[in-house]
Amino acid sequence: MSYARTARRRLNRPLVRGAGAIAAVAGLALVAACAPGGTSSSAPKTTAVSTTIPTDKKITLTLATSDNSGLTKALIAAFEKAHPNITIKLKYTGFDDYNHSLSLSLASDSSPDIALLNMVGTTVKNKLVLNLDPYAKAYGWDKIYPSSQLSQWQVGADGTSLGTGHLWAAPAGFSMVGVFYNKQIAAELGITSPPTTMAEFQADLDKAQKAGKTGLQLANLDGHSAFVVQSIAQSVDGAASVQKWFEGRSGSTFDTPGNLQGAKDLAKWAKAGEISKGANGTDLPAAVAAFSKGDGLFLVDGNWDAATIDKALPGKVGFVAFPRASANGKYAAVGGSIAYAISARSEHPNEAAAFLDFWHSKEAAQVQLDRYFMPADSSSPAASDPKSVLGDMSKAWAQVNKDNGLVGFYANVTSSMNDTLTSSSQALISGKITPQEYIAAVQQDWSKTHGK
Repeated sequence: MSYARTARRRLNRPLVRGAGAIAAVAGLALVAACAPGGTSSSAPKTTAVSTTIPTDKKITLTLATSDNSGLTKALIAAFEKAHPNITIKLKYTGFDDYNHSLSLSLASDSSPDIALLNMVGTTVKNKLVLNLDPYAKAYGWDKIYPSSQLSQWQVGADGTSLGTGHLWAAPAGFSMVGVFYNKQIAAELGITSPPTTMAEFQADLDKAQKAGKTGLQLANLDGHSAFVVQSIAQSVDGAASVQKWFEGRSGSTFDTPGNLQGAKDLAKWAKAGEISKGANGTDLPAAVAAFSKGDGLFLVDGNWDAATIDKALPGKVGFVAFPRASANGKYAAVGGSIAYAISARSEHPNEAAAFLDFWHSKEAAQVQLDRYFMPADSSSPAASDPKSVLGDMSKAWAQVNKDNGLVGFYANVTSSMNDTLTSSSQALISGKITPQEYIAAVQQDWSKTHGK
């Protein structure tokens, strides 16, 4: 199974690791849905945009999803409590079947009002979902969400140009990659505070290596070293620069100082024994399990694994945004969102939009945090225990959003990118290729899809 698919599955199941998954990118992949757009005897409805929701009549909406984390169900319950005259019926379908049938479902006379988008391709090209720009303007979403949060769901009419064009989905909860650290090991090494700069991060890895401890617990069986390379690149190059390459902008290149440093650091750490042994044969669940048993000072991973780690090492683990290039640098993070669109055939688009708008409310923020999703509203509420892992994440999330630093996952830049990242990074860690060759391989894959 590809990393990109695993990522989308995991974003939809952040607590299942059964519950978890690498929230790595929910739906940022711009591949076309497997099912072609269908036809229907009736034309899509047109309704004037309004943020005023009637309270004097019963309204029923249907929502289609492949999210089984409990997040969507909980958001529905919170919304219905605030709007007792509106009922939202949830229809769950397994991930693969959902993606295969979504386009046909949206094109039918029994189309859901609201639908999770794991992919955007044909849903946009065949005009199966609404352009949300009018609602974004009416509700002021551009003033509520950092641009980096919405741009991941802005796509051109061709269904392939990411970060430009109209807004087609609204985020219901976010993922974020950062650094988990073992407080007990840090104390044993004389480390009094988590690293905030890359120089401090390197110094801490050196201390762990000299003490015979694993510095960085790493999973790379499915290419998760890309978390590390991208995090370093965003710290060095800046999120805005990385975003252009991620979006496939003409003239962008992977051959940047940040990506090169990330590749060099990965190779250096592997050679120096500062990453876990057998990283190329270790998947993410295994790395999380090892870290949860106390093997590793650091783990670069996302909020979807926080519950597992917190339960295994209560009070012994912290979390920080990935260290900046310098003390005055900006915070950035790899991440994505679970997001929903409104069907072009919905008879109640205004009510559906009200549900989408609800997701940045304080009530929704608590629902999102309770399930270890990062909330759209990064200012509230804070976790009940500010010293908990979730409290640390809330702080890191606020820092990243203040600096508008969220960028989607490298693995989703092209349909084949995860395979390229996996094979190239495994060769890099094994010493079979150089950092420059790693850079060239990734850029070659990008160029096949996006041109030079």
